[in-house]
Amino acid sequence: MIEPNLSTLPARNPEHNPLAILARCKKEKRPAFIAGPMVRYSKLPFRELLRQYKCDIVYSPMILAREFVRNDIARYSDFTTNERDRSLIVQIGCNNVTDLLRMCEMIYPYVDGIGLNCGCPVKEQVREGIGAALMSTPEKVAELVSAVKSKYGDKLCMETKIRIHDDLQETVRFAKIIEKAGVDFITVHGRTKTTRSSQPANFDAIKLIKENVSCPVVANGDCFSLEDAYKIANYTNADGIMAVRGILANPALFAGFSKTPWGAIEKFWDLASSYGLPFRLLQHHMDCMLEGQIDKALHLQLMDLKSTVEMVDWFDENFDLKRNNEPGFGERIEIPSRKNRLEMSHI
Repeated sequence: MIEPNLSTLPARNPEHNPLAILARCKKEKRPAFIAGPMVRYSKLPFRELLRQYKCDIVYSPMILAREFVRNDIARYSDFTTNERDRSLIVQIGCNNVTDLLRMCEMIYPYVDGIGLNCGCPVKEQVREGIGAALMSTPEKVAELVSAVKSKYGDKLCMETKIRIHDDLQETVRFAKIIEKAGVDFITVHGRTKTTRSSQPANFDAIKLIKENVSCPVVANGDCFSLEDAYKIANYTNADGIMAVRGILANPALFAGFSKTPWGAIEKFWDLASSYGLPFRLLQHHMDCMLEGQIDKALHLQLMDLKSTVEMVDWFDENFDLKRNNEPGFGERIEIPSRKNRLEMSHI
């Protein structure tokens, strides 16, 4: 990422401001569809893919402010963007005003909003007072929110992503404190920091928080289909629905597809090749998108591949993978298996 030259950068379109999107979706009588932050996996190629399948707002992976403001290499590796990367919220992991404001100064011309992570349960982050550790210090979170909003006001939309406490009244108090500090909207993950993802999200908790604050609230947890999104929104009255695990498995979730369409895989191949994506990240994305859609033997082969070149050859050997300049690119839904085609030719 280059340091901003504000005289040459175009102003952000106010229509891409997350608050404007939440308001527009409310007029359309639907929740905003939001792709949440995924460690390592919310990179630029995947973000661009999601926007082709009706995602209104997309998050970057969480970026540690401490590393970002001190290290050129961290800045280049953690954050890339372009003119199509809208509406974009960069999620920040931070526990002090100095680093947060320094990172905002570096990044705000390139984003439509920032999000403060108060929910990451990873032990290393919690030990450093980042992520879910902030759920026990609402006054500190309010200080961080207030510092950003005092400096930037409406020029920078600020979200805070929280989890719930065992005592839900404590969560309500937390939400009210950060709302008073000026946060623009709150995303609520309906689990505590110790709740496993295999346990259902607590939508009653999200509904309670929505009833007790005036700012928009986004519901996060257990959204694996468009039907889930509407059910969660109707139950909690949330202004937006965030999908994370669901959208990693099916980037076309908000477009109403029950599984990843083949066209999305072709488009992702094209984007990953154009922008560049480390092999292991590419492999993981393909693993998630194809899980349950190809037989186990093929899936094992996919996970045994050692390089992007091997993976391209493997796809071409087993499937009809169209390139961007070929007719029908990005349009098919079902997987075009070469094995099935060969079998049909012998009937």
